[in-house]
Amino acid sequence: MSSSGFPPLSGAKLVLAAIVLSLGNFIVVLDTTITNVSMPTISGYLGVSTTEGTWIITAYAVAEAITVPLSGWLVRQFGQVRVFLTSVVLFVVFSVACGLSWSLGSLTVFRVLQGLAGGPLIPLSSTLLLSVFPKQKAHIALALWGMMTVVAPIIGPILGGLISDNWSWQWVFYINIGFGLFVGLGTWHVLKGRETTAVRSRIDGVGLLLLVTFVTSFQVMIDQGRELDWFSSNIIIGCAVAAALSLASLIIWELTDANPVIDLSVFKSRNWLVSTLGISLMFGIFFGNIVLTPLWLQTQMGYTATWAGYATAPMGILAVISSPIIGRLLPKVDPRWLVTYGMGVLATSFAMRALLTSQVGYAAVAIPMFVLGAGIPACVISLTSLGVSELPPEKIANGAGLQNFIRVLCMAFGSSLVQTYWEHMSKFNRAELVTAMDERAPAAVVAAASHAGISTPSATALFSKMVDGQAVMLATNDFYEWAVLLMLATIGVVWFARKPKGPAQVVAH
Repeated sequence: MSSSGFPPLSGAKLVLAAIVLSLGNFIVVLDTTITNVSMPTISGYLGVSTTEGTWIITAYAVAEAITVPLSGWLVRQFGQVRVFLTSVVLFVVFSVACGLSWSLGSLTVFRVLQGLAGGPLIPLSSTLLLSVFPKQKAHIALALWGMMTVVAPIIGPILGGLISDNWSWQWVFYINIGFGLFVGLGTWHVLKGRETTAVRSRIDGVGLLLLVTFVTSFQVMIDQGRELDWFSSNIIIGCAVAAALSLASLIIWELTDANPVIDLSVFKSRNWLVSTLGISLMFGIFFGNIVLTPLWLQTQMGYTATWAGYATAPMGILAVISSPIIGRLLPKVDPRWLVTYGMGVLATSFAMRALLTSQVGYAAVAIPMFVLGAGIPACVISLTSLGVSELPPEKIANGAGLQNFIRVLCMAFGSSLVQTYWEHMSKFNRAELVTAMDERAPAAVVAAASHAGISTPSATALFSKMVDGQAVMLATNDFYEWAVLLMLATIGVVWFARKPKGPAQVVAH
């Protein structure tokens, strides 16, 4: 019998269940990255800047983060299969609504609803996979789930680029119709009659309200701060105050409530705390890199959305290859050494990016992304295992769920913070370049252009664009220099964790 109380599946039903449930995780992760390379196209269509357009990325990620920790409560109220199928249906409905959006505001609202619907699919896809596989083959279920988490970011940028360049951007969202129908109908076919018992209980309404208030106000502050000149704006000050008060109130309330929406007792575990800090920082920087790369390539390097996707996608090749290797090594090697290796690979990849110039070709961008893929599984699998190594069995689900919540949240925050830093450093570097420039340089360039038959206004604009390009390139290098330092610092933090007493195990969440 599986943990759900039903016998495991076998034969064709098991194969179908494995495909549709792992695809349930795939479509949610895919929508985290497929919009990255499409974002400039969507922004142009809606008549907004690419900076404003990042709302379509961060809104989805934050909404998804809110419902992930609520999955356990939803399952207890309505049952695993019912919650999973309802989430799939709503995810498809809101995906269609995203494609029908008429403004940035409407698209942002529908992306929030899409994220809220998709959040429960992440933990439930792994839970249901484990319930249909025989216990002795549980590692296959976890491998499938983990593989989809890795494959989706590979396909997302390429698919987003191909759709944006060759079809209407709306198909970035309409593509979920086919996936959703297959996942929904397939899940209903193989899991009907396997519903878990529903036990109605109250929800921590105050805790949920405080959670939503904190996440929303903090994200608005991060996203809109650069547009509203940060704390010179009353809106940003209000959001900062709301975020601080709601976070403080949330912590106090959750520590005293009998049935908290978030179990904060796992913070007492040193290994959980260290691993959560490590994986959150890693994902924040990693996702910031995933957002920044196609944006830089399309706005500064003249890449189409498709080629920006091709330049980003190589990170997934070594990630797929190394995932099963890390899984085999984990029971035999101290996970802290595996994380050290993974963080070292990420630091190496970022160091390669910190040396780029505005004259580089495709290979110089793609190779560091290719190298990056070799370090991701070592960090994710090892840190996840390390995080639950000290938790008692009854706390593992809560610990894994809360870590997943913080990780997803940090992906959204990382995207916004990297954007803010990139824009700030671009302006700062431009000012520095202008200050350091020989006073005769602009006049000399204009004179040379005049001899070549270029008008003075055109020559001046061309020279200004060249300076802008160098300022942006320096800002990009600045970000990757900091990324290298942060990755190396995180290696030191990881060694504050204790070595697990028993064999390490991979835990999906």
